Amino acid sequence: MTDGFDLRDERWIPVRLADGVSLKVGLRELFHRADEIADLELPVPPAASGLLRILAAMTSRIAGCDGVRLDDEDLGEDINGWLRLRNRVLAEGRFDPKLVNGYLDQEVPKGHLDLFDGDRPFLQDPRLRSQCVDGQGRPNPSGVNKLVFGRPTGVNGAVWFGHFTDGDPVPVPAAEAVWHLIAQLYYGPSGQCTPRKITEVKPGNGDAGPVRKSVSYHPWADDLFTTLVLAVPQPGVCGDPAEDDACPWEEDALADPLGPLAPASWPGRVLTGRARHAALLEPSQDRRLVTQAYLTWSTHAPPHAVRDPYVILDMPKAGGAPFARPADGSRALWRDLDALLLKGGGQSRRPAAFENLPRTLRTGLRVRAYGFDQDGQQRDSSWFEATTPPVLQWREDGPEPDMALRVGQCRESAELVGERLRFAARLAWRLATEPEADAAARVKLDPKKPGPWAHAAAAHFWPSAEAIFWSLLSPGGRQDTPLPPFIDAALAALDGAIGARSADLRVARARIRARAVLRALLQAGPARPSATTVGSDS
Repeated sequence: MTDGFDLRDERWIPVRLADGVSLKVGLRELFHRADEIADLELPVPPAASGLLRILAAMTSRIAGCDGVRLDDEDLGEDINGWLRLRNRVLAEGRFDPKLVNGYLDQEVPKGHLDLFDGDRPFLQDPRLRSQCVDGQGRPNPSGVNKLVFGRPTGVNGAVWFGHFTDGDPVPVPAAEAVWHLIAQLYYGPSGQCTPRKITEVKPGNGDAGPVRKSVSYHPWADDLFTTLVLAVPQPGVCGDPAEDDACPWEEDALADPLGPLAPASWPGRVLTGRARHAALLEPSQDRRLVTQAYLTWSTHAPPHAVRDPYVILDMPKAGGAPFARPADGSRALWRDLDALLLKGGGQSRRPAAFENLPRTLRTGLRVRAYGFDQDGQQRDSSWFEATTPPVLQWREDGPEPDMALRVGQCRESAELVGERLRFAARLAWRLATEPEADAAARVKLDPKKPGPWAHAAAAHFWPSAEAIFWSLLSPGGRQDTPLPPFIDAALAALDGAIGARSADLRVARARIRARAVLRALLQAGPARPSATTVGSDS
């Protein structure tokens, strides 16, 4: 297939079948065999997160019964009718191959699912060849290294997964380039980018991708068919139905980068139409590699205020609009479980995709999380993927509502102990290293000098805390008080960080004082330590 790279049939999506076999498939085979596919195996979690949104939008166009689809505009105003239709689709157990082919071959305009189409390459803007130019009018691409997450760019770029330079860029296989294209459109940076000249003005800055620095949570079934049907967000919560709702690859005309944004309608534009970046990939002669790339801004219009269906919304303590819970590479998925199981209404709201899940499926549903630890501008730290055991039967509005409260109680106990452990380790470092520190008086801690013990203690504590958390949720541990085992783990972590048999008298005294701070939790109950000082009786 040398004329292009047709995403319908080229093998670019890594999957694992129910029998354990791993292979790559195109969009057509993925939907045809979704009931046989157990999991996606993309090695780039932000690409998997974006791909799931794309596949959910396609699922809404494909899945239906008796000529009525999940994206039906009229049915979108009847949530109970929509849920009944979804249940009927789930009962079918697989996508109808005729509906899959009809969408991919007839509803999507020709060439729009080709990565290298001359007029409308998939999720790209061919106008960048003439708009991203230097002062002499020559092409000014961003470089293939800029496309691939993990490759360094510029002079001081950090090295993640290999040594690459802008002076000698290494082409990327077309299949992998699709992953990074998707990841850039959803998680791309803000700030300086390749300048784009449309008028006499030539701006070279853009906004962050719509889900940058966030974690996406997805109900996860044993087969991809069920996962994708459940991924289609219910209407009215994340955008409103509209007659002209369209995904980028479904539209005839390219969006006007200087014009107003199209409404964030349900489900296509909410899931796939909120990108703030424009991209263009240049192929090798045989269309198997990407040798060059343009990355720039797509719009400077203010984004629509619309809820993403897969993120936890946290409420600011000082009031204001809720925000997506940020990704933290050091935070395990179990620490977010209560926010997914409880009804919300307090400090957080669970993702809209977790509402109205079929009761008959909840006992087998897991939670898949994709996160990308980033700042709001240019720095990328780490990405991660995690999956829980089946836990969604414990939802507060399910058959075991007490378990949701139990999950919250255990998580809060772990957080309280983890916070006190960090404080105790900082206190111990201060007492052990500052000669003027008086072990019998109140000690002021310098936030700029936390010392190494706090980080080391946390690295010991949180893996142990996860094992304790799950044991407290097991049938044999549900009656146990959660605080004591977490405190025991914190004491062991503190000893691991400080050294339980230090010969230094000052370190030994600091350790005793820090252990007392941890044990005090058993008497103090839910009270939290001061952020800066502690008295001798704490």
